[in-house]
Amino acid sequence: MEKYDLAGKTYLVTGASSGIGAATATALGRAGANVVLAARRTEACEKHAAQIVAQGGNAIVVKTDVGRESDLIGAVKSAVSRFGRLDGAFNNAGMLGASAPLHESETADFDAVLRVNVMGVFWSMKYEIEAMLETGGGSIVNNASIVAQIGFPGLSPYNASKHAVMGLTRTAALEYFKQGIRVNSVCPGPIATPMTEAVFGDAEKLNEFMAQSPAGRAGLPEEIANPVLFLLSSVSSYVNGQGLTVDGGYTAQ
Repeated sequence: MEKYDLAGKTYLVTGASSGIGAATATALGRAGANVVLAARRTEACEKHAAQIVAQGGNAIVVKTDVGRESDLIGAVKSAVSRFGRLDGAFNNAGMLGASAPLHESETADFDAVLRVNVMGVFWSMKYEIEAMLETGGGSIVNNASIVAQIGFPGLSPYNASKHAVMGLTRTAALEYFKQGIRVNSVCPGPIATPMTEAVFGDAEKLNEFMAQSPAGRAGLPEEIANPVLFLLSSVSSYVNGQGLTVDGGYTAQ
């Protein structure tokens, strides 16, 4: 990670308790960053934070439900209070919702998915950007998924929410680039995480599905964390408003 200028800078990661969020928080810690792990499951976050500290890094845990605006206000305030500034964020937290054809989807489920996946990203960006404007800029990465680019049967709420995340990403990228803030998204393909495995039934069924893909396997959380660090760092200083697809060639088929 030496090529990334993240040492001493402060980054907020939502959904940091497991999967891609945990892998990214850990990678940031290894790169020398101050890490704010935000999630509902604080016990898991505490374990990841302890690992970061054991490796010589700095990390704090903030209990955060991204479906609550007040929690995101608190997470950003905690980052600034503890480390003095916020240099970047990975807005990763999200939910799938129930799997069903559109006409059988429940309105309550649609509302719940959009509240977490869209309003959660909106609130995250709103308060992160406010903090970054105070200190001269930063970089935001949203987790948009390949379903921000393609359809996926049975997941209408999730598909709609991730397309919305890309819309928020592109709009904010246009609004804040000249003020020193870049906004991008990462678009993972199927990754071996508990949430993705739940879509297919279990880990074995996910592996069977991905066996026919160009990569022949599901991706690993760490294989998303590295591109996120690239987008957060100044190495990607001219990358703005993009959705970086990281899917082992899945959408190239």
